[in-house]
Amino acid sequence: MKPSGNTILITGGGSGIGRGLAVALHALGNQVIIAGRRQSVLDQTTAANPGMKSLVLDVEQPGNIRSFAADVAAAFPKLNVLINNAGIMRAEKLLSQPDDLADAEAMVATNLLGPIRLTAALLPLLQQQAGATIVNVSSGLAFVPLILTPTYCATKAAIHSYTQSLRYQLKSTAIEVLELIPPYVATDLMSGANDPRAMPLHEFIDKTMAILTTQPTPPEICVERVKGLRCAAGGGHYDAVFNGLNAAMADVH
Repeated sequence: MKPSGNTILITGGGSGIGRGLAVALHALGNQVIIAGRRQSVLDQTTAANPGMKSLVLDVEQPGNIRSFAADVAAAFPKLNVLINNAGIMRAEKLLSQPDDLADAEAMVATNLLGPIRLTAALLPLLQQQAGATIVNVSSGLAFVPLILTPTYCATKAAIHSYTQSLRYQLKSTAIEVLELIPPYVATDLMSGANDPRAMPLHEFIDKTMAILTTQPTPPEICVERVKGLRCAAGGGHYDAVFNGLNAAMADVH
């Protein structure tokens, strides 16, 4: 991915990792458009970063996505980077779930179906560009799950698989497909903002940007701190990492 001169859409761009990426990419001279559910949060981010744009989008609602994509194409015809970052993470007790499974279904709709639907809707526009990039944000928990939030981990594992297939199917096009694999980062997701065990957000963004803007960009963007999870199975350490992770995080809720 080239460092500057892009028109970039970031879902979930008003807070957390999405906001951190938006600010960093904006500072490099890119036109950044952030999307999210809450107008007030988007407004706070754009006010602090003059020239950044925002659009309201709830990726959990499929009826919004096609019309949103049409609005993006009309307003930003040079869009060449899509970062599928929006996500929600909720704790679940599988032995005592409510009958409606609202939390599980919301995570599937937001974390998995949202990126799939938005990517499909924007692919025609991305194909019109001389070069384009799709970045799907998964998680280290795609590779070693945190048992407190099983559906979240399952959606991120699915995003990893989907990204691999998308990359292969688009290999004959000018669209590169990248996967950003964060570790446990200090954000409001699952109340981790003040957890000393989490990687500070600014540190994660700095290290991620150093990888994201290298030429050529690697297909998987992994800071050093997530490699223990990403490589656990391949390194023959899965059981130890799984047990250690879930023992260490047993009090996160």
